[in-house]
Amino acid sequence: MGTTNLSKFSAQANPEVLSHLHEIATAEGRKLHSVIDEAFRDFLLKKGISSPSRQVMASFAQSLQEFEVLYQELAK
Repeated sequence: MGTTNLSKFSAQANPEVLSHLHEIATAEGRKLHSVIDEAFRDFLLKKGISSPSRQVMASFAQSLQEFEVLYQELAK
């Protein structure tokens, strides 16, 4: 995911939910904060608040350059 500045915060969670998050993190060889961050991002995306990542936008821009003529024809 790259280098990202993280902010600490305190929260309470249902013990069963937290246990499942720990299990997922362990099974995937990830840290708990990474799994929680993914859950936050999915929630924001679901609510229509999240914006596309830089990587997605860069790929989109490259696609526009590469297939501009095709996209114009498809738009007709």
